[in-house]
Amino acid sequence: MKFTELGLAEPIQRATISAGYEEATPIQANAIPVVLSGRDLVGCAQTGTGKTAAFTLPMLDRLFQSLPAKTPSQPSGRRRQGPPGARPRTLRALVLSPTRELASQIGDSLAKYGKHTPLRYAKIFGGVSQHPQVKSLRHGVDVLVATPGRLLDLMDQGHIDLSKIEILVLDEADQMLDMGFLPALKRIVSKLPRERQTLMFSATMPPAIRRLADQWLTDPANIQVAPVAT
Repeated sequence: MKFTELGLAEPIQRATISAGYEEATPIQANAIPVVLSGRDLVGCAQTGTGKTAAFTLPMLDRLFQSLPAKTPSQPSGRRRQGPPGARPRTLRALVLSPTRELASQIGDSLAKYGKHTPLRYAKIFGGVSQHPQVKSLRHGVDVLVATPGRLLDLMDQGHIDLSKIEILVLDEADQMLDMGFLPALKRIVSKLPRERQTLMFSATMPPAIRRLADQWLTDPANIQVAPVAT
């Protein structure tokens, strides 16, 4: 299937064209329509199959389509932000990944695919100073990419509010469980709205992942595009 046939919004489709994308990979062709429909999803796909684009492209599309309309009294390029003192942006999508390397890669993908939209992104992870990351959050972002530990640190400090999240993505969910992040994931998910879209991607599908899917997802679509790794 061609990217032009997936029904993505024009600014996002333009980004795929400029990136040289023509044919969608199997995980992309199967997952993107599901995510665009708003349905929960469990995807089993190996690294290198294009799964980052499989969730970032339709996630950006959904957020872009539901941006608040501009008002005539506002300067061009600015959107209605609410009363004085309100955060300029409400955090609406959260992507959790097990490592800072993967979080950085996902953040780069968001910047590439969303470059023709006004959507804002930030990435936070441990191992580096939190101050630049806190600064990037100060004016509000639409999408946050985070490792669980640093996310909880900044939540506890009052820098992050998850109460308006519309889309949650767990990338490399099996790695996060292997690294002992389950208690952190439970704390994070407990702070999210019950009404949300949840996407879970994993290279393997052990029973623990299935149990999480049963707890956190509602009637998810199940997509497997390659043999499940052992």
